[in-house]
Amino acid sequence: MAAAAELVFIPSPGMGHLVSTVEMAKQLIGRDHRLSITVLIMKIPLFDKAKIGSSTQSLLLTDAEDRLKFVYLPLEDEAAMGELRSKNPSNFVSEFVNMNKKHVRDHVTNMMSTESSKSSRLAGFVVDMFCTSMIGVAAEFGLPTYVFFTSNCAFLGFMFHLETLKQVHNQDVTELKDSDAELEVPTFMNPVPAKVLPSVAMDKEAGFTLVVNTAKSLRETKGIMVNSFEELESYAVKSLVADNTVPPIYPVGPVLHLFKDTNEEEEEEIEIKRWLDDQPPSSVVFLCFGSMGSFDGDQVREIAQALEQSGHRFLWSVRQPPPKGNVEMPSDYQDLNQVLPEGFLERTSNIGKVIGWAPQVAVLTHKAVGGFVSHCGWNSTLESLWCGVPMATWPIYAEQQMNAFQLVRELGLAVEIKMDYRKDFRIDSSKVKLVTGDEIENGIRKLMKNDDKHNEGIRQRVNEMSEKSKTVVKQGGSSYNSIGRFIEDVMNNIHSP
Repeated sequence: MAAAAELVFIPSPGMGHLVSTVEMAKQLIGRDHRLSITVLIMKIPLFDKAKIGSSTQSLLLTDAEDRLKFVYLPLEDEAAMGELRSKNPSNFVSEFVNMNKKHVRDHVTNMMSTESSKSSRLAGFVVDMFCTSMIGVAAEFGLPTYVFFTSNCAFLGFMFHLETLKQVHNQDVTELKDSDAELEVPTFMNPVPAKVLPSVAMDKEAGFTLVVNTAKSLRETKGIMVNSFEELESYAVKSLVADNTVPPIYPVGPVLHLFKDTNEEEEEEIEIKRWLDDQPPSSVVFLCFGSMGSFDGDQVREIAQALEQSGHRFLWSVRQPPPKGNVEMPSDYQDLNQVLPEGFLERTSNIGKVIGWAPQVAVLTHKAVGGFVSHCGWNSTLESLWCGVPMATWPIYAEQQMNAFQLVRELGLAVEIKMDYRKDFRIDSSKVKLVTGDEIENGIRKLMKNDDKHNEGIRQRVNEMSEKSKTVVKQGGSSYNSIGRFIEDVMNNIHSP
């Protein structure tokens, strides 16, 4: 019998990264009894304080079985974290990961010292896209590093292209900032407008260098699992596979945390489901902007105006922004009347429901939901496609603008509200351009319109992609086979120098 192999997973502390990484680990041990996995979790105080929902908590608190273990690395003190945030917010995550190197090194040293007493052999690291600095730690132990890339293939290709432009052609894309220029990217069929490039890539001081260095590190890995699938991103996948300068690519998605025990449902979730049960099929537009998504009062009032004028039934997740200058999670409002227009809740009580935190998967799977106004985070995009719910794009930060461009222009799977909107800690909130109520209303009408040929085409494509997303993860599907190739590569590398 082949020797058993143990992998060390190191996810980024962000919830979107953490949840999908743990799901990936569960899939791997479910596929092959030879594998065991230890997930090393870096704890950030601001995430400990956040409400992330019972489904996520249960996912992390309970070992799936003996072959999957969670280890919480020591928590850095608030003073050190505060100093880190004040130094350079742009590099906060990468510096935080560097702070945890010593904790990872200590734990792996302990694992190696007890390896002889176990039946498994340490076979390598699997790190998040933001944790590539751990490659050096793996090398200290003579171990290979793989990556679980929580975004998509097109964006992965963009990162590699950025590094090529800089290292080979000495071109700096930050010079395109705020221009109408377009960039030819090998993993995109169409030229990509500079206005939808991620803020971090356009940050001349630190962000651009961070992206280039991350891409350089990704090239040094043994292979990259991507949370996407060939049928969704066929053009991007072919481009990456044809590039002999990048490691093997394994499209393994969609990797989603979809199901949980109904006994774990919170009262708020039960109440939301009851409300949806009373709505006609496909009649509700759902507005939710991710765990980090929130808007200032003026923008909230524009959304309220749009919803009221559209007349569509709605379920709207409204979150309170953190205090200015703080890198924290949004929170729920204690009193929604303090941010919504006067009388809005009363006037829309028959057609709408305003909530705080949203049980997103539970909402998207409900038959009453017919459209999703989304920030286009990649996990949310995959969830929406899985559930067959068309999207209206309203990106906020990270690579979400590029995701929106891909969904609308490349794949024809969404309508646009605003593609180049951005709001993150790099931008003064006073300079964030307001999306008007008319723009939002127009997007919602396009999203929910059923007698428009263009919209019918989008709905049909979304339904087809929903079926494909379910097929690829079954035995014989492209992602199922891709996971199999990854496992065999891990096993073969145990015996390679």
